[in-house]
Amino acid sequence: MKKPNIIFYFSDQQRADSAGCYGQKLPVTPNLDALAQEGTLFENAFTCQPVCGPMRACLQSGVYASQIGCYRNDIALPTDCRTIAHYVKEAGYDTAYIGKWHLASDKEHNLKTKPTPPERRGGYDYWRASDILEFTSHGYNGYIFDENCNRLDFKGYRADRINDYAIEYIKNVKHEKPFFMFVSQLEPHHQNDRLRFEAPKGAKKNFRNYEVPGDLKGMLGDWRIQMPSYLACCNRVDMNFGKLIQTLKDEGLYDNTVIIYTSDHGCHFRTRNFEYKRSCHEASIKVPLVICGGGFTGGKKVSDLVSLIDLPATILDIAGAEIPEHFMGKSLTDLKGHESVFMQISESQIGRAVRTDRWKYSVSAKNEDKAFAECYYEDCLYDLEADPYEKNNLIKDSGYENERKMLRGILLEYMQKASEPCLTIKEKED
Repeated sequence: MKKPNIIFYFSDQQRADSAGCYGQKLPVTPNLDALAQEGTLFENAFTCQPVCGPMRACLQSGVYASQIGCYRNDIALPTDCRTIAHYVKEAGYDTAYIGKWHLASDKEHNLKTKPTPPERRGGYDYWRASDILEFTSHGYNGYIFDENCNRLDFKGYRADRINDYAIEYIKNVKHEKPFFMFVSQLEPHHQNDRLRFEAPKGAKKNFRNYEVPGDLKGMLGDWRIQMPSYLACCNRVDMNFGKLIQTLKDEGLYDNTVIIYTSDHGCHFRTRNFEYKRSCHEASIKVPLVICGGGFTGGKKVSDLVSLIDLPATILDIAGAEIPEHFMGKSLTDLKGHESVFMQISESQIGRAVRTDRWKYSVSAKNEDKAFAECYYEDCLYDLEADPYEKNNLIKDSGYENERKMLRGILLEYMQKASEPCLTIKEKED
């Protein structure tokens, strides 16, 4: 039997609870919800780095951001890094990348608005992308580049046009071999230079009657102003996702395609710090994850904790490629996850965190331009069973010393596995 095509559909800054299959009551994601009914819904999926560039480095390399050296934005993926594209090509796949890359620019190479040269494309061949898509476009209109470094200008809503490039690949390229296509949308990420979420014109009125998520109730931030536009952006990504699925069906490719949908991190609407992510809280780290096709059919639900660091191994497993020993995650083809997940947090802090079914524990050090700190201090402890919206930080409560000790041990094991040089954690300073 021919190996399945694999499509990785990636939104940016999408909270899990924006999707109906995660409890959203408004019709924001009907296409993702339908796919979840057909495929497998991972109810507890978490990022391993709640910021754009580092998370993308984790997905491409299969290791944590500090291990590959991309511990903050604007550090390029090393040109000698063997990525998932390299591995699946060796397994007989064609490769394509569409949309936002965010792994080419660094201090010496400012490629934010320039073509990404071949050696900085992570091994992908077909290319319709911009290194920093929010620098080459707004909600409407912009440009990307092809594999020959030609600039391709587009008109219209950005999420529509990025999806159109993906559909062009499905329809117009001869698929003599199975393909792996990575589609990286920018929406619902805010437009940096305009400080807002840029919804399709006239769309935000459809989402004004939203139910306020529990973590936002009683909090400041800008969610009161931004949420309708944010949900409208999520809805437009979903609409385009549905168009891509329909194209697969029209082209006779759907039945032999595995589709993975997720996001790089969530969005706390400036309630936890001065921007939208870069924190250990559920709003930042919990993401939607639906996989459909192959062994992921049947409307299954997986309640185990899983991490986005598991997806590189999962992709290789689906492709029939050997999973390298140095990969930090495991394949999810067995529909089993973990008792805990680990994350690194950068730019707002040098942070580390672990989440179990019940507990969230994080440590941090002063934000510096470093991958590691010399010493970490306990920062947060949440009992997610009693306090699911993380309003009561227990880190200085003397009644939870046993829980802190247990979680500290789990976190240190993860840090050691990730080859971190410093394993010192102290109590939180006043």
